[in-house]
Amino acid sequence: MPHIAFIGLGSNLEDPLSQLQRAFAALDKLPCTRLAARSSLYRSAPLGCPNQPDLQVQPDFVNAVAKIMTDLAPQALLQALLQIEHQHGRERTFRNAPRTLDLDVLLYDDVQLHEHGLTIPHPQMHRRAFVLQPLLEIAPDISIPGVGQAGLALAGCRDQVLDRISNVV
Repeated sequence: MPHIAFIGLGSNLEDPLSQLQRAFAALDKLPCTRLAARSSLYRSAPLGCPNQPDLQVQPDFVNAVAKIMTDLAPQALLQALLQIEHQHGRERTFRNAPRTLDLDVLLYDDVQLHEHGLTIPHPQMHRRAFVLQPLLEIAPDISIPGVGQAGLALAGCRDQVLDRISNVV
């Protein structure tokens, strides 16, 4: 029986809109996986970026969430997502660096997991409007294991401004 997973997508380099559109297509082509739903695209200011005077201010991010049905185990799914990021030119120069593509396993069924390189649910998702708003768009009644209703978590992110820039295609 396939597992239900939610994937967070983000980009702020090299035509972020195109990066996310291509990423949705790549998710649908993963082995034993089907793209079941995709959110609208949202623009937001970068969060948690280092204050380094030698760096330019980062461009805004474009974010979305995908719902997939997959037979891949959590670690196999993570490895597949890292491969997609690599194909999109992702470089990990420093924490919270600008990126061509960022793919995160947000939720995987009702699993709570903490393994090397993978924590499910994503440990910061309940504090990020750019994750919660698109997630709630495609799964309005979703609950985050160990946290509670995503809608209640979103209420705690009112200071984070999001702009919907593209409706679901």
